[in-house]
Amino acid sequence: MPIKSLTTSLTLAVLLVVPASFAQKHDKNHQDAFVGDPDETEIAKHVRHELVMLPYYNIFDDLAFKLDGGTVTLLGAVVKPTLKDDAGRVVKKIPGVQQVINDIEVLPLSPMDDQIRMAEYRAIYGDSSISTRYGYRALPSIHIIVKNGHVTLEGVVANQGDKNLIGIKANGVSSVFSVTNDLLVESEK
Repeated sequence: MPIKSLTTSLTLAVLLVVPASFAQKHDKNHQDAFVGDPDETEIAKHVRHELVMLPYYNIFDDLAFKLDGGTVTLLGAVVKPTLKDDAGRVVKKIPGVQQVINDIEVLPLSPMDDQIRMAEYRAIYGDSSISTRYGYRALPSIHIIVKNGHVTLEGVVANQGDKNLIGIKANGVSSVFSVTNDLLVESEK
């Protein structure tokens, strides 16, 4: 299977694996880019697809959006300013979108935060039980957001045990001021 179609297949699999109730349970007006809803509008499906397909969107970024009629408000935090610009640009081109409000935060440049990102990545995805379930996807479902030494975990996990294990791994990294575990549990519907 060619690389491009494999990547597309994996991305679509990520979109289909996560149940709809997560985005609504987390915040009715805040839809994570990696959490799909089978009952969402066509505009929301297109926005989600465009955000997930951005080439530099990775586990150290958190993209989300709010949809109010034809107005899309982009939310989240990204490491690279170009990702913020690209997200706004691709969403503006979607049929039915009349206005885009780009409230994506660009995280500050910090060598210390970069070290924490890599240490958190190794701590979480270095565990074989975690990496085999969550790491082998086009866009892994656990996102690690680091701002000024503070870590926030975003995404979806299969059960409370995984959420707790990932929280313990994240808290075990040195030089971190705090860890906020905002992971959603699949079984909590």
